Amino acid sequence: LGKIAAEYQAKAESLGKESDSLVKIYMPRFQAIQNENNEAVLKYVNDNKNSLAGFYAATSLDTYKYEQQLVAYADEIKDSFKDNPAVQQFIKQMMLVKPVSVGHKAPDFTINGIDGKPVSLADYKGKYVMLDFWASWCAPCRAENPNVVKQYAMYKNKGFNILGISLDESKADWQKAIADDKLTWRHGSDLQKFDGPTETLYHIEAIASNFIIDPQGVIVAKNITGADLEEFLQKTFNKPQ
Repeated sequence: LGKIAAEYQAKAESLGKESDSLVKIYMPRFQAIQNENNEAVLKYVNDNKNSLAGFYAATSLDTYKYEQQLVAYADEIKDSFKDNPAVQQFIKQMMLVKPVSVGHKAPDFTINGIDGKPVSLADYKGKYVMLDFWASWCAPCRAENPNVVKQYAMYKNKGFNILGISLDESKADWQKAIADDKLTWRHGSDLQKFDGPTETLYHIEAIASNFIIDPQGVIVAKNITGADLEEFLQKTFNKPQ
């Protein structure tokens, strides 16, 4: 990783500026090595479940991306390392997110819609729906919105639904962001930032965050954006004709 970063830096300096075309060359190489590294860490963790070294290796993984594996790991070590506060805190944290991790039934909720009418997860029974937790003030959310708009346009007629759940406190800011970003799906909000009942139920501690729920009501993907979201939808709904 260091070698690639140094190569990129040297080429950027020779050009005298940062370059999008350089980023396009180097970012896939960087991500491929990062993924390889993470897979090696996961193998090490699974091979060393009775060792604290395995635990500290696990804490180096991105909890967003590897939540499912980390929840399974926490389940396996929950009766170990009883005297270690760091391990016990990790297990506690993973058990909190377990009910809303991939493979579990999505908990039902009702939230106030932007039109003042209640919206419920039960409204989407038997359908694919993505719960998209975002806010007008969240820069990563707003940066991802064009991709979500594009994917929704491609797959809404194939059975893909979205329910946007805003962590805004101001209804005016929320409405303006929906209009500005052309978000044409249904929207709801508790207007309480991270403290709303829906956010608490889904253990939302950072945004952007999303959950894709299948027609049986099971969470089948979580926190996928960009190319990962595109790939998931292609596999689920087949490539558009």
